[in-house]
Order: sequence, then structure tokens, then C-alpha cells
Amino acid sequence: MISFSSLSLREELTRAVADLGFETPTPIQQKVIPHLLAHPSDIIGLAQTGTGKTAAFGLPLLHHVDVAQKHVQALVLSPTRELCMQIQEEFKKYGTHMRGLKTTAVYGGVPIGGQIREVKQNPQIIVATPGRLIDLLERGALSLEQVQYVVLDEADEMLNMGFREDIDFILKNAVAREHTWLFSATMSNEVRGIAKRFMKEWKEFSVATANTTNENIDHQYYITQKHLRFEALQRLLDFTPGIYGIIFTRTKQDCQDIAERLMKQGYHVSPLHGDMDQKMRSKVMERFKNKSLQAIVATDVAARGIDVNDISHVINYELPDDPEVYTHRSGRTARAGKSGICMSIISPKEIYNIRQIERLVKQRFVRSDIPDGAEVVRKRLFYYLEQIENAKPKADFAHVYENSIHERFEAMDKDELIKKLIWIQLKDTIDNYQDAQDLNAGYDSPAKQSRTSSSSDGRSVRLFMNIGTKDGIESPDKLVKFVAEATDLEKDMIFRVTVRELSSFFNVRSDAAEFIKETLSAKKFKGRKIRIEEAEQSTGGRGRDDQKPRQSRERGEFKPRFGKSDSQKFNKRH
Repeated sequence: MISFSSLSLREELTRAVADLGFETPTPIQQKVIPHLLAHPSDIIGLAQTGTGKTAAFGLPLLHHVDVAQKHVQALVLSPTRELCMQIQEEFKKYGTHMRGLKTTAVYGGVPIGGQIREVKQNPQIIVATPGRLIDLLERGALSLEQVQYVVLDEADEMLNMGFREDIDFILKNAVAREHTWLFSATMSNEVRGIAKRFMKEWKEFSVATANTTNENIDHQYYITQKHLRFEALQRLLDFTPGIYGIIFTRTKQDCQDIAERLMKQGYHVSPLHGDMDQKMRSKVMERFKNKSLQAIVATDVAARGIDVNDISHVINYELPDDPEVYTHRSGRTARAGKSGICMSIISPKEIYNIRQIERLVKQRFVRSDIPDGAEVVRKRLFYYLEQIENAKPKADFAHVYENSIHERFEAMDKDELIKKLIWIQLKDTIDNYQDAQDLNAGYDSPAKQSRTSSSSDGRSVRLFMNIGTKDGIESPDKLVKFVAEATDLEKDMIFRVTVRELSSFFNVRSDAAEFIKETLSAKKFKGRKIRIEEAEQSTGGRGRDDQKPRQSRERGEFKPRFGKSDSQKFNKRH
């Protein structure tokens, strides 16, 4: 078996690697490092995040750099600020014994003046995001004329983020470039296009390709209605005390909104996305690494810079649009030989997406039920009991407070004392879950979502909408299709549909009514702004004339059905 000591690295690097405790290279390192040491020619390395790519290109790059030459000899491009900082930190560790070595990271989100001063000190290696690098080039603060080595790290992600033209510009300006090393998790047509345009004959090394995932990851999915997705997330967090994980969202706005809702309800979480300034993002990562946060809510791009080995859970609040991104997300857990859990919250219509991912990663996922209230309380009870059992108070704690404790509780029965202590820990959980609703939605159980059924509390709500046949909604089926697609809800949740010339009426489950009203009110239909309100229904019959918007007779204004307290309570939940 290959060891780092057996590689032909310069002595300073071998010593640094030994100091770091590295003994056996990872698969991608075993393939790439010996080749690049002997033949630093163009290569493509295909490997997932977390497989040791930084050392795979970093050690050969440092091996070939001439520290006596005071100009930029190598350039590493990466998609995010976090990854830039991470790569530079790794380079510093590897090059700690290389006297005269200087590396600099340049990225957006911080004042450019300090970075200009750093690049003018002539580092041998620059690690950069494409946008900030081009800014420095255009200001004349930096030249690539003597750059011999260019590394494209996470090339697929840079292309996904729209950096193709920037990459083209940078490579064209590296006129002395002799070697290009491209590393990517996937080999898309766009990545291959970069290789064809800017690389000579290249050798390809591939490990842990996109159709495999870590066998130590337990893949689970939970099916609920879209409007109950946030409640399902809360339920899973409450059912997993001690969680240390990442919650993935699709967009920066979702990331911010979900994190804020969780924080308001007492969860120790924080958002991490590209709209946050660098100082704030660094602070979040510091809190996460020292476990002051139980989880971070992150976008895929922001999470590229996270390098933490003991993450226990990854939660997909929504599945990614690209199934291959799932492997990046799930790969954040079960590192360094540990096990981990990847949970996905999906709607019934997304079951096909799960099947796609299963085929891609060649693993069967486990469909799990969202726990009910009693299960959450029971799980947290056992968690607190285990904490008490394993607690190790400081030696002087009992000595200092022993008399006070005995005086207060000496007359109380031991079992009664334990019961009170546990109640203090669990009372909020018990109150929250005393009448908890069933959040599970079965894609294979139509009876649960039949058109004639109402909500879990036995009620449905009739809604009025200001579009009808004149707008192109010629039939109830067309209205159902429009509402379902606009809200991403199941069609079975929309029933008793009436379509008129200028308006329409339909029933929905009461627990989804507010979500539908809020979602549709923000949309337009063929350029016409949608107005949607609760409809007033007569108890004397079902004729068309008994269906009309709920109005105040005195003022002719729409009046909401719920009282203020009910509305606030619902909005707090949703």
C-alpha cells in the first residue's frame, strides 16, 4: 500500500504531512500525486467533495513551485470564498517548512485594498474566486504572464454558478500556462468543453464517481404535503436531540427565511448563504465548528466551503434540482470513517425524484414515518435520562452546594424529585406536541387525500378567486391544474370546484387554506393579478347563488374568516 513517506515529495512536504498525522493517501491522492510529481502534465481528476482533492493537487503544486522566484507561478480557481480560504489554509499547513513560500487568497465580500497589497508582495501561489481575480487584473494589480500552473477546483460548480466566461478570460490571459489541472465532481459537457478548449492531451483519473455514495450513510425520506414541510422539519429536529448537521435549501431566500423561523422558535441554528458578508459567514462557521449551533441552514454553494468531519445529519428541506447534487449534500456526513444520516423531506409528487437518485447512487432509500407527538416526547425523555446518567459534575460542585441541596430536598421523595426534574426539561415539548397532527402523506394512500375528505381537523375552507372562463379557465380540471401547479400541492387537495365567467370557487383542506391564499395572491394569471378570499357559504343549499366572497354588508369590504388571534397563530406555524 502506498504511503506518503514513500512518495517522492520534497523533504519539507514529507515532514509537514507527517506532522499532520497523514499516513495513507486517499484513492484520488494515490492516483494523482505520483503522476503529477513525475509528469506535471494536463489532467482531469473526478472525485466527490471530501475525498482529499486539495492535497491531491496541492502537494504536487507546492513540490514544483520555486520559492526562490518572487512572482506568481501557480493559480488555483475555486467557486466560493469559503473554499478559497480553506485551500489557502491547507497550503499553509503543507508548506509550513518551506522557507520563502508565500500564498495569497483573493475573493469577494471583503475590501479589495488589503488584497491588492498582498498580491503586490509577489506570492508564488494565488487562490482566487474568478470574479475577484478579474477585478484585480482589470485594475492592473496583478499579472498572470508568468503563471505556469492553473488548477480549476470544483470546475462543475464554477460553471453552474455562471463563471464560464470568467474562466475563459482568465485562461486566455495566462499566456505562459504550461499545465492545467482540472478537478470536478462530475464530467458534464460544459466541463469537457473547458478541457477541449484549453488543455492539451490530458490524462483522466476518476474515483468515487457521481453514481456512488458513502456506504456509511443511512438515506431516509419523509413524505408530507408541501405546506407542512416546515412543520415536518421541526418535528425531525425535535425527534433528533443532539443533532449536529446541515439543513439544505434551494435558494438564498429560503435559507434566510427558514433559519429565521427556526431561530424565533428557539432552535440554535444560523443561515449560511452568499448574500451574507464574509465577516458574518466566518462567524457562523466558527460557531458551527465549536458546536454553539446545532445546525446551519445552507445553500449548496455556501456549503462548498464547509470542512467538518463529525456532522451527524444532513437534511434536505427540499431535494436539489440536479440529482447529482444530492451526492454532494449527503457527502457532508459520514466522513473520516464515521456513520451519518441523510434525511429528505418530500411531497408525494416527488417520489419519482427519489427513485431517480436511488438509481444514480445505486442505493435503496428507506421511507420513514414522520414521528407523532408521543414519539417525540418519548425520544427526548430517553435523551435527557441518558444525559443525566452520563453527566460528570465537577468535583467541587457537590462540595460547595451539597448542604444547600440537601436542605432544600431532604424531605422530598427521590422519585418525586426525579419526576419534577424531568418535567422541567420536557414540559415545553409535551405542551407543543399534546395535540400534534399527523404530518405524513402517503403517495400510495389516496384515501388519505380523497376529494371528499376534509382536513385533519374535520374542516375544509371554500375559496373565491377572481378568474374564470373569460380568462381561459374553461373547466374545473383546468382550475385544479393551475392551482396545484402554482402552489405545488396535490390535486386531490382541491375539490368541489365551480367555474364561472369571471370567478371560480373551490374547497381546500383548512390547514392548507392560508398557504394557498398567500401563495396565489403573489401570482398573476395571464397578466391579471389574482385576488383570492374565503367564500361565504349558505347552509341552505349548494346552488351557485350561495357562493360569494365573504363581505362586510356595511362597508362592502372583504372580511377574513379567522379572528386576529387565529390568523396570528396560523401564520406563526406556517
